[in-house]
Amino acid sequence: MNDNEQPAVTIVTGRVWRRKGGPSEGIHVMLVAPDDDSAVRTVLDALTREGYVEAELDQIGDMDGAPDEEPHLSAYQSALEGEVAIITFDEPA
Repeated sequence: MNDNEQPAVTIVTGRVWRRKGGPSEGIHVMLVAPDDDSAVRTVLDALTREGYVEAELDQIGDMDGAPDEEPHLSAYQSALEGEVAIITFDEPA
């Protein structure tokens, strides 16, 4: 990577629970990490700090550039700035 390239932003998708047996929420988590294993550990640590007691991660991959719409655009920018950006949403029934 040269000085003009931005680091790859990794996205992890899945679902989380604030309490065992409670309702789940969908998540998209964006961050910059050196590899998939580090990304998963960082995501799980961040979710724990946010009060989630259980997580089920489904997919991981690198973004192909910045998203077009919010809240993902802001999360992408936050990830580039070194933050772990967590987006939660209600899952379809």
